[in-house]
Amino acid sequence: MIERLRRWLRDPPPALAFELSEEGIAVARTGRPPRVAFQPLPSGVLAVSPLRDNVLDAEELAAQIRALAGPRETRRRHDAVLILPDASVRVLVLDFDSLPSTPSEQLALVRFRIRKGLPFDLDSAVLSYAVQPADGRRVEVVVAAAPLEVVARYEAPLRAYGLAPGLVTTSTLAALELVREPGAAVLMKLSGRFLTISVTDGGRLRLLRWIELSELSREEILGPLFPTLAYAEDELGARAGKILLCGFGSRADWLRRELEQEIAAPAEPLRSRFGEVESYNAGLLGWLETVEEIRGT
Repeated sequence: MIERLRRWLRDPPPALAFELSEEGIAVARTGRPPRVAFQPLPSGVLAVSPLRDNVLDAEELAAQIRALAGPRETRRRHDAVLILPDASVRVLVLDFDSLPSTPSEQLALVRFRIRKGLPFDLDSAVLSYAVQPADGRRVEVVVAAAPLEVVARYEAPLRAYGLAPGLVTTSTLAALELVREPGAAVLMKLSGRFLTISVTDGGRLRLLRWIELSELSREEILGPLFPTLAYAEDELGARAGKILLCGFGSRADWLRRELEQEIAAPAEPLRSRFGEVESYNAGLLGWLETVEEIRGT
């Protein structure tokens, strides 16, 4: 996915990038240096779900995006980046003994593998996939799928303003560019009532899952982590070298101590050179990291 993004950014990057969440809208302008801002959203504008329309108040969302984007300088349509909440998209990592050589055959095989495991109709969904660098044994494919109506409603206010979402991704997928561990690492990201846990190994995504929490208790937060760590150790043959935290606010210090005591692995906040990483801007800051690396800074 990063290589695809690099090819897309050979020309000057889009001037605007937006990350949407129930908390609000984070926006970045890709100047030198980049400028990042955040505007909270009133309660009830967005309700994140992979199964139904997420945009409850389209007029308010459009008004906030127009205010953040600023006045239009020309009537020409411009590209923009749109980063969606993790829980609005299903992300899977599939492994294959081999893949067909043509994209059409690859897509057919991917669709066949995921059709029965999705909570929505694949025939009315948008799907994207990327082949990860091979390790010499099996082929791994990262797949992202979401109902077309969910994605279209997120895109609509940008299109109405003359912005074309040339790249649409999710918060954690974009935030993974901030994970710099050479070996196995776990990223725990809390956004509202959703906990996203991802496992990377040398820059390759091995697992990504999100869970809707009924309460922000110790058991609810730590419960999904232990089977994830066990899975990662079985699959990778090594323990996670570090656990990175994002979006936990005042709970971060408590969680860090719990993790270090329970599993004896160092835990620390996810960091970016562009500012403090929060649940509502992690993907945006990760995307900016990619832009600056391509620029050579």
